[in-house]
Amino acid sequence: MYPLILHIETSTELCSVALSRGSSCLAVKESAEGRNHAALLTLFIDDLLKTNRLTVRQLDAVAVSSGPGSYTGLRIGLSTAKGLCYGANIPLIAVSTLQAMSMGFARQYDLPSDSLLCPMIDARRMEVYTALYDKDGRQMEKVSAEIITEQSFASWLDRYSVYFFGNGAAKCRATLKHPNAVIPEGFAHSARYMIQLALQAFNEKRFEDTAYFEPFYLKDFIAGPKKGVATPESKKNQKK
Repeated sequence: MYPLILHIETSTELCSVALSRGSSCLAVKESAEGRNHAALLTLFIDDLLKTNRLTVRQLDAVAVSSGPGSYTGLRIGLSTAKGLCYGANIPLIAVSTLQAMSMGFARQYDLPSDSLLCPMIDARRMEVYTALYDKDGRQMEKVSAEIITEQSFASWLDRYSVYFFGNGAAKCRATLKHPNAVIPEGFAHSARYMIQLALQAFNEKRFEDTAYFEPFYLKDFIAGPKKGVATPESKKNQKK
């Protein structure tokens, strides 16, 4: 019997849940209407399970997008996945967000054999979380936080056609002028793109420690002051 896996993707503004049997996607429920994961995620999971007449205990594993991405989104996704795994005593699978994006993009487009894929997740200002993969999902450049300039990825662009996509790729359109830089519109990430990687991990029994596993944040979370809340510095300025 092929494994039944629930997939959770909350690393960006997208809240997406997919249910798979083996390599087949049974159902998907998702919303890209802003960062409302805390309110939507458990509702989406409950709806998918009820629609398919399943309970959490019938799942063979839960896969969660492990980052990089939104600090809050990753925390919500992982805490929900851990709760399901604890309650049903099933394994937890971590799937690289950028690698899953790359696999999903390769499925949607007819790409040249020597092209490289550069998924991008929006960070602050001109910064993105990114990595480089080939068509088969093999990593060519490590995951990093990059500030996009005219010289970004120059050594790769001189040798390959590089496809930039994801919610951070818009920062490249006005900056990267290299003829080998391809920046298509319309790509939307989804939990369904986690299925192949999660199935491979399940078959190889690559499970995470449910108690101690943490997302790959890449950078420390820096919280800014809430709007309308006075800070010590703002109070000093008001007195001047």
